[in-house]
Amino acid sequence: MADWIARANIEHFKKLLQTEKDPVKRSVIERELAEEEQKLAAILKSQNERKKG
Repeated sequence: MADWIARANIEHFKKLLQTEKDPVKRSVIERELAEEEQKLAAILKSQNERKKG
């Protein structure tokens, strides 16, 4: 479930970046996008480790 939420957030932030022109807002969105991508990577790693172990 957590991976679904992270994926949805990533897609949302990517869509926002397509139209946002304000550099300050873009910076915030980019930071949030990077955080969600890191979260997703950690979730997937954890899921993968559970499958192996």
